[in-house]
Amino acid sequence: MNTGVLFRPRTAGVTALFVLGALSCLAQTQIPPDPSQSAPDSTHPTGVLPTNASPPQSDREKAQQQIKKQEKQRILGIVPQFNVSDISDAVRLTARQKLTLAVKTSLDPGTFLLTGITAGIDQAENSFPEYGQGAEGYGKRFGASYADSFDGTLIGNAIFPIILHQDPRYFRKGEGSIASRLGYAVLSTFRCRSDSGHWQPNYSNVLGNLAAGGISNLYYPAPERGFVSTYQRAIVVSAQGAIGAAISEFWPDIAHHFRKHQP
Repeated sequence: MNTGVLFRPRTAGVTALFVLGALSCLAQTQIPPDPSQSAPDSTHPTGVLPTNASPPQSDREKAQQQIKKQEKQRILGIVPQFNVSDISDAVRLTARQKLTLAVKTSLDPGTFLLTGITAGIDQAENSFPEYGQGAEGYGKRFGASYADSFDGTLIGNAIFPIILHQDPRYFRKGEGSIASRLGYAVLSTFRCRSDSGHWQPNYSNVLGNLAAGGISNLYYPAPERGFVSTYQRAIVVSAQGAIGAAISEFWPDIAHHFRKHQP
């Protein structure tokens, strides 16, 4: 699935980056528009809404209400889960809504916090030694890590989903056995629903990871650039996206378990 974040293939930052992969979890499913919006009101004899009734909401308005609920979701109260939905028949997003979700995720304080943690781990293990140490080295690592996150989120969760008419959100299964839910989460790396509601290959995820990996060649040290490194980063972030999807799938259950056992 499309995590919306591109990570470097370094073990130094993998632990923190796995959690960051759940940010967007971006990936996947789209629901067709509600046909009832264009149908007359069969509950009224004339088939027309009474004059004192509220006008029906448009798909865009319904989607906006659902997005407001998504924007309240966080892991540990920190990691944004804006691209995760518990509504299986959620209304499809407009192009503007897809872009807005990606930008909000990228500019969220939780994203900056996790980027700082990732940069700190890289610095402690001296990943990318060409960056050096001290404040300057940390600043370079932070900048590279955030650029990865921003590029991956914007391209994989907004630009390609808009162009290819795919939904960047991850829709939780929320029921069934652990194995079936885990398989569903991992599979979201490779498939998603189109805006018309049909399952299809998750082109937005694959192309987004490759594109963001290519852009990263502009600011990584010379030894980390090139064709091979680009594909390595794309493979690693895809695997981390699957882990992020699993976190998004099971986190509400984990949180409920701990709340239930709190004194």
